[in-house]
Amino acid sequence: MTVWDDLVGQEKVSEQLTTAARDADAFVTAAAAAGPLPEASSMTHAWLFTGPPGAGVTQTARAFAAALQCVSPDRALGGVPGCGFCDGCHTALLGTHADVSTVSAVGAEILVRDMRDTVRKSFTSPANGRWQIILVEDAERLNEKSANAVLKAVEEPAPRTVWMLCAPSIEDVLPTIRSRCRHLNLRTPSVDAVADMLVRREGIEPDVAAAAARATQGHVDHARRLATDPAARERRAAVLKMPLRVEDVGGALRAAQELVDAAAEDAKQLADEIETKETEELKAALGAAQGGRLPRGTAGVIKDLEADQKRRRTRTQRNSLDLALTDLTAFYRDVLALQLGSRVAIANADAQDALDRLAHGSSPEATLRRIEAIAACGDALDRNVPPLLAVEAMTMALRAG
Repeated sequence: MTVWDDLVGQEKVSEQLTTAARDADAFVTAAAAAGPLPEASSMTHAWLFTGPPGAGVTQTARAFAAALQCVSPDRALGGVPGCGFCDGCHTALLGTHADVSTVSAVGAEILVRDMRDTVRKSFTSPANGRWQIILVEDAERLNEKSANAVLKAVEEPAPRTVWMLCAPSIEDVLPTIRSRCRHLNLRTPSVDAVADMLVRREGIEPDVAAAAARATQGHVDHARRLATDPAARERRAAVLKMPLRVEDVGGALRAAQELVDAAAEDAKQLADEIETKETEELKAALGAAQGGRLPRGTAGVIKDLEADQKRRRTRTQRNSLDLALTDLTAFYRDVLALQLGSRVAIANADAQDALDRLAHGSSPEATLRRIEAIAACGDALDRNVPPLLAVEAMTMALRAG
């Protein structure tokens, strides 16, 4: 199983990256032999991966990182880079490779202090791998200062450093940064491709896999979660009941409160799992005895960790709300398809009764206004409007139609 096997529906991109990894081999070999470097190469020092949610943008970048770090002896015999079994591939995919650094947004933004050490590392030679790789998972969340730090590093990179930036679209990245990157755009995998992956890789029953892929419209991660996690199915079922619960003001407000509470509970569960462990590990690293006081001058480090944990809880809550908004949008898209007599496949076939009721009880214009209200809620959350206020405004708009 190669590192490319997990990239659902991205055959063209996989071919391009495989070619680039082969050219990267030629570069490393020539550099090691002090010979002339290849003149024409599909390999470059900076890459920008974009694509819609669920297309596997980050997974594609990480698979490419693994292919670049692959140390399989088969490569010398013409084997495909990225065997998936060697130590280089395995640690790069797990995120534990010493020469693959990953940066992701803890909160709403990637701060310059989150990038400082990584940028500094990008100017060093690989410790034991073939390349020094910097993978930025949420490049669209770089703020002005952190983006400028990345720009300086991408403008004058070290010879064996590769930057990989991931974002939803090319417009989400500063023009000065994207102009220095090779751009690869991924497409949304087909429903059939996602269903096939769930059957082959996860052992899901074909009917369940098809339903999960159809409900998530090709979003690989969400389809996997929906097919394997009963709690995810329960949350989705609750969200799909919301359109029938907003017929009066009280119902709309209760639905909003429950949705926000569910998102907050998701954030709390994540916090309970990892924050206590993080804090204890940091205290031990600082030299504090079990249950004892912290050494003098280390309180600020603990405060920084607590601030990061708070940012992560906010981000987790927002991600949960984003998923609910996506499910609601897909629901009203199905309503609109029924109202217009479209032949587009219905994503939420398991909620057919609710779809039929709303399709016959409202107009296409009202459905479009409801879809716009959901998008406006997402925009409000992006502007840091309090979640309950933003969701209440949405549910009242869903009621009004």
